[in-house]
Amino acid sequence: MFSKWQWLVTRIAHTLWVRAALFALLGIAAALIAAALQGSLPIQLDLKLGENAVGTILEILASSMLAVTTFSLSVMVMAYGAATNNVTPRATRLLMQDTTTQNVLGTFIGTFLFSLVGITALSTETYDERGRAILFLVTLVVILLVVVTILRWIQHLSHFGRVGDTTGRVEAVTLEALKDRVCHPGLGGIPMKAADFSPPASARPIHTQSTGLVQHLDMVELSELAEENDWEVWVATLPGAFVSSPRPLAWVAGAEGDAADEKIRKVFTLGNDRSFDQDPRFGLSVLAEIASRALSPAVNDPGTAIDVLGRAVRILSYYSQQSMGERECAPIYSRIKVPRLELHDLFDDMFAPIARDGASLIEVQLRLQKGLLLLAGQGPELAICAHRQALLALKHAEAGMTLEEDRQRLRELVAGYQGG
Repeated sequence: MFSKWQWLVTRIAHTLWVRAALFALLGIAAALIAAALQGSLPIQLDLKLGENAVGTILEILASSMLAVTTFSLSVMVMAYGAATNNVTPRATRLLMQDTTTQNVLGTFIGTFLFSLVGITALSTETYDERGRAILFLVTLVVILLVVVTILRWIQHLSHFGRVGDTTGRVEAVTLEALKDRVCHPGLGGIPMKAADFSPPASARPIHTQSTGLVQHLDMVELSELAEENDWEVWVATLPGAFVSSPRPLAWVAGAEGDAADEKIRKVFTLGNDRSFDQDPRFGLSVLAEIASRALSPAVNDPGTAIDVLGRAVRILSYYSQQSMGERECAPIYSRIKVPRLELHDLFDDMFAPIARDGASLIEVQLRLQKGLLLLAGQGPELAICAHRQALLALKHAEAGMTLEEDRQRLRELVAGYQGG
């Protein structure tokens, strides 16, 4: 469970400008290291360098890195645009957090600044003969780093921003969020079924003073507040929910006063967009959106929808593989009650849009029904949800398909279902 500050630091660390700034500082430091060591290096460097040899190399590096950085930025923006148009805008943020792209751009910017600082220092005669030798050696290391980075960048560009790459990223973050929720169904608190989630009459609601989407819930801070003040907390709003002033964020027994209310509000981070971290439903919704876009008449790519269905089965299979009722971790925060993630909501988020938008395509409906049958065989809870989605998908297909033979094939699949 990440605290709010750990979550914020993680998000900042995955932004482009932070990594670029760090590499820029490293580049400047590398250029100045020769001046710092030229008088204190205990060994004698006997390198015969031609006049302006280091300066010429640095000038070549500076001009080439400026061009390469500009080109790389253009490629990056094009990849973002392609993901927005061909996949979904909600997945673009995962490309923006790509560490390989950030490290490549940071290396190019850092090398450019290293060259500029080195050229400037040479022009002002900051280096003596030993300093120029050290600068030359550092330059050789930088050149090697640039060559390796360019080769890695070429390989990365072969798949960066493509539909399969972006869909795989969404699958990975969704599975990670679901793994955490399977282990901690109450986000570390005591998990409660929806039917059992009933705050006592002594608890009072804590309402938000703004409107937005819950991006993160700081369970660490909330637990500390509950322990220090002897509170009992019932979390009413999970990450991913849209809240406004009429909807309570939580119910708290023992908290009194505006100061206490404000402390509880601060553990809920609100924003304009949903976050993947604590919200597996968002990841499944994004996958469904990718499939729906692929099934639109403008794109007409049922293969992508079929690929998404396979990924959805892999993700939801983890639910049964870990046996949520048997292998979940013990609650960490005993004073906080949190509603469980409802499995039927996960199925609705994932399969309902595909069943609707692929109603007329037999290949999509067959793969959908077969995927649901696979999930139905992995446990009674999944069987109930899968059978419900299978019946809804059949209704969509009955209304959308023109051939009676196609409808009959789907009826036989649903009729053979043994879980419902």
